[in-house]
Amino acid sequence: MAVKLNKQKIRKALESITVPGEGENMVASGAVRNIQVFGDEVVVDITISNPSLQARKKTEVSILQAIHREVYEKAKIKVNVAVDAPARKTQANTIRGKAIPGIKNIVAVASGKGGVGKSTVTANLAVTLAKMGFEVGLLDADIYGPSIPIMFDVAGEKPLAVQADGKSRMRPVENYGVKVLSIGFFTEPDQAVIWRGPMAAKALNQMIFDAHWGELDFLLVDLPPGTGDIHLSIMQSLPITGAVVVSTPQQIALADARKGVAMFRQEAIQVPVLGLVENMAYFTPEELPDNKYYIFGQHGARNLAEDLNIPFLGEIPLVQSIREASDIGRPAALQEGTPTSKAFEELTRETVRELVARNEELPPTEAIKITTMAGCEAVKKK
Repeated sequence: MAVKLNKQKIRKALESITVPGEGENMVASGAVRNIQVFGDEVVVDITISNPSLQARKKTEVSILQAIHREVYEKAKIKVNVAVDAPARKTQANTIRGKAIPGIKNIVAVASGKGGVGKSTVTANLAVTLAKMGFEVGLLDADIYGPSIPIMFDVAGEKPLAVQADGKSRMRPVENYGVKVLSIGFFTEPDQAVIWRGPMAAKALNQMIFDAHWGELDFLLVDLPPGTGDIHLSIMQSLPITGAVVVSTPQQIALADARKGVAMFRQEAIQVPVLGLVENMAYFTPEELPDNKYYIFGQHGARNLAEDLNIPFLGEIPLVQSIREASDIGRPAALQEGTPTSKAFEELTRETVRELVARNEELPPTEAIKITTMAGCEAVKKK
């Protein structure tokens, strides 16, 4: 017996779905623009405001499931998802952040708390991008705990001077196809960096603007843990294209990761969050490569990403080889064909995918201006 599909039944099924980022169902919110029925074929045109690939995929899957479940399980469904991103609020005197000539994308890698593997993820993300053929730079902005020189086996190196644009500039140290600058190049191994915020910000600005980075597809910025003065200084200096937030699955780390995402979403900052990475997602012993032990909890960062309506970029296992690779200065992503290398490759592909979507749908990020009033920092647009 043939099942007769009609628009009314389909519209009723779609009323059970809430669009990502919307408070109403997709019919009430006006997201459903058109429904067409041709026998057992259904075409649904929908418009959402969230440009992330995860939001698009989630919306499409929800529509397929609702129609198959509530109308006809054998219906052939095509979903056309369009993005109608809200216009960025700007002022007539808005000044874009000071761009670095030759650098196409600046990606900040952040974490709400220390010890979640942010620098490890940054290093392997940079190496994987370089393996894919991109020109990559890495700025170690973790002023008080620089670890990138060790991870890239360049701890004893010093940036050399080079003449560029009529000026003497720093040439970043390069290894594994990645150009690196870090405050660790200018301090002794046992020397503590005891600087107040303005001095740290000045050092960062020198590494950013007095360096000869050349042509880069990506400049990754490894931020310190937390949400503080260094973060604001970076966002004041640079138009960050997007941010990646790293967390472990445990609740304490997730609570701080939530704050990290909130920082980038502040009205005065508005740096798009490309997604959330779950590091140390599970433990796999070398002698039992098929076993997974969820030491810090299961899918915590994945659930947080869904809760905050941001993309989930991937999970990185807790394996001994990653730690060993970092300690000897050869990032684990260089180990071709290993499960670890494949995990970082998938993470990198998702990050690039979200970055492309972000650049297609949103205008350039604006830098921000920090002023001090009565001992508190007020954040304003330039």
